Amino acid sequence: MSVPMALEGIRILDLSRLLPGPYCSMVLSDLGAEVIKIEEVSTRGAMGRDILTPPNAPPEEELVHNAYNPLARNKKSIAINLKEGAGREIFGKLVLTADVVLEAYRPETLARLGVDYQTMAELNPRIIYCSISGYGQDGPYRDLPGHDANYAAVAGATSITSDDHGNPVGTTFPVVDLTSGLMAAIGILSALRARETTGRGQYVDIGMLDSAMQMVITYVSRYLRDGRVPLRSEPSLRVVQTADGKYLSTQNVESYFWERFCKTIGRPDLIALRTAGREQRRRAYATAREVLATKTRDEWFELLSAADTCSAPVLEIDEVVENPQVQHREMILTFDHPTEGKVRQIGLPIKLSDTPGRFRDFAPLLGQHTNEILKELGLSGEAIDRLHRDGVVKIATDGTSETMPSNGRPARG
Repeated sequence: MSVPMALEGIRILDLSRLLPGPYCSMVLSDLGAEVIKIEEVSTRGAMGRDILTPPNAPPEEELVHNAYNPLARNKKSIAINLKEGAGREIFGKLVLTADVVLEAYRPETLARLGVDYQTMAELNPRIIYCSISGYGQDGPYRDLPGHDANYAAVAGATSITSDDHGNPVGTTFPVVDLTSGLMAAIGILSALRARETTGRGQYVDIGMLDSAMQMVITYVSRYLRDGRVPLRSEPSLRVVQTADGKYLSTQNVESYFWERFCKTIGRPDLIALRTAGREQRRRAYATAREVLATKTRDEWFELLSAADTCSAPVLEIDEVVENPQVQHREMILTFDHPTEGKVRQIGLPIKLSDTPGRFRDFAPLLGQHTNEILKELGLSGEAIDRLHRDGVVKIATDGTSETMPSNGRPARG
């Protein structure tokens, strides 16, 4: 008997695409929720079904992308045309069976289709309906389009990162997207917990700008307290180039860590300079950089970690996946895929002792579970075929929807 998972019995209808929504539902599906991707019968282009599934991929390429796509793992796919009345009727029937609806369209988009929270709550008062949007469901920016970098810019996150010349720069990884996905997951879990007390569902409004504001909480709080805008191009040793052209990260904030760091690099004279003023701190860091440039990244990491300082190698992605700590924590897992052999995916960061999450299924083909889900709703094979012919639903047609085993088994060694 398999160990139960924390969110078993929770059904989520996921209308989202790109990254924030799929990441949210990935976290919840990894923990046991049944996630049904409500997808379009034909691609709208752009970024595809999610950010790891390209639009209009040939079948053989789709299998490869699905094998390595953690955003859609453990999920089912039903393709419905919500612009058709029959499609909306199917969605309404699914809402009656569901606990959560997740969507990431621009505000009012789903209201125009008649599948918004108010309409769905009339069908199922226990439904929890989570919307992820750029600026939230109200306010003067509500209808503006945007992406990760735009929300970081408005939140002030971009203004506090800079190059050596003090010019603001943005992060290259989608930190606002991921933060928003986590906020959505927390909101959904909170609403599920509240429902146990009230018996009612509720609306969860996640604005990506609001989520980005959480990333600058310390900077905003200091400004509100002191009235000082943070300076860019503050001297630091967060990333330092070493003798082999690689990079080391150090951030010894506490005085005792800083003292150990200075002694380990052979410059105890720098200890007092960090608290002597901005220019003295800049001089201390410049000197430390010169010293760190005399050995390789791994040589310094060995020395500095042995001295119990806050230092780490800046790893390239190929180094990350082979890193012993990453491997030990099972953050890279290997699975047997039915057509692609052994494939690796990123692991689960939430480690629960009694109800652990786990990998159950590879990402589905578009419409792979349409037949299964519609039959569960009571539709006959003839009715399903008619809906397919009319373009109301899409069924995977390459034979894999019924014959391809979707379960991946962990492959050790």
